[in-house]
Amino acid sequence: MTSNTRVVVIGAGLAGVRLARRLGELGVPALCVGEEEHRPYNRVLLAEVLAGRYSPEVIALPAPAGLVRARVTGIDRAARAVTCADGTRIGYGTLVLATGSNPVLPPLRGLFTPDRVLPEGVHAFRTMDDCLGLSKAVRPGVRAVVIGGGLLGVSAARALARRGAQVVLAQQSERLMERHLDPDASRLVREHLTGLGVEVHTECRVRDVRCVGGAVRSVEMADGYALDADLVVLACGVRPRAGLAKEAGLAVHKGVLVDDELRTSDPHIRAVGDCAQHDGTVYGLAAPALEQADVLAELLAAEAGGSGVLGQAGDASARYRGTRALTRLTLAGQDCLDLAAFGETVPRPGDDVVRLADSTRGTYRKVVVRDDRLVGGVLVGELGTVGALARAWEGAEPLPSDGGPLLHLLTNDGGS
Repeated sequence: MTSNTRVVVIGAGLAGVRLARRLGELGVPALCVGEEEHRPYNRVLLAEVLAGRYSPEVIALPAPAGLVRARVTGIDRAARAVTCADGTRIGYGTLVLATGSNPVLPPLRGLFTPDRVLPEGVHAFRTMDDCLGLSKAVRPGVRAVVIGGGLLGVSAARALARRGAQVVLAQQSERLMERHLDPDASRLVREHLTGLGVEVHTECRVRDVRCVGGAVRSVEMADGYALDADLVVLACGVRPRAGLAKEAGLAVHKGVLVDDELRTSDPHIRAVGDCAQHDGTVYGLAAPALEQADVLAELLAAEAGGSGVLGQAGDASARYRGTRALTRLTLAGQDCLDLAAFGETVPRPGDDVVRLADSTRGTYRKVVVRDDRLVGGVLVGELGTVGALARAWEGAEPLPSDGGPLLHLLTNDGGS
């Protein structure tokens, strides 16, 4: 393909690989540029690698046909080319940014060495290299402090505990996974972690990282209390990796702004996945990233067909309208943790709430109904009903008068 028709995808994560492979299936070759040395992998499963349940090979993704290992350092919009760290220039007809997100590094005293690197023993938890570094450092009895009690922090704390570490989880807000779970479900997650030996502190802000000889030795809380630490894991969230886009003059707010065709402020540049902001929302989840990649593949295949490039016809009418995303966390093995949350989990005045809790089995299920429509739900433990509930929520259709999928919620066998 000549440079004026070439599709170049920057990023070899879930969204970039899905797009490149889907384009290949539609007969539109794409060049996928990824900077990590590892095979493309499913980032969602990194906690299982850290826990020792999976090897890195198990979570590898099928690589697209055109995969280049390089770090893109700049975009020349006028020449329609990208520049790589080794000086290579790659021309594009359509450029797709699938650059993902970066971990949030909190403003803690002592977090960085004088040359602006993390001290020995302090790890972010975002990439395969982060995961392998942690795996090498963890051992039975090691003292680990996980900062952040969201989805990533809970996963990391559980994985470290399964490896025999003495884990303390420090969460600044009043409960774990507060963005996704209601208080009752959050309490069950806390009990699960406590049962594995994790010491959980909520409403607890870390202020300082103390190092000796370039290696972490303790962390200090805002109240002055210090925790000994051989390892510190930063799980404080992520932010869109939009630096390339911003430097190139594209419209960026929280993420790279895109329309329903995933088009940025430059008509020749699209964006998908964690780096993209659509209709005010940055999702940061796998399901929206994959849906965006599929929509964009249809659009680009249709454009390629219309420009005379050999390829199957895509769907020129495809549009991305947003994703009603369901958050699911499944940590398998002995003492498994399985939970799902979708929509509005905290009811408004006047909403109907159906709740079922079984302390013996450690299960909890709640749905919120507004004007005969399912608007949200939380499930912990047996998730046999989650598919039916999610479909009812995604369809936003009135619930059947006989109870429909809500009847499954109330069965003792999980709806199976």
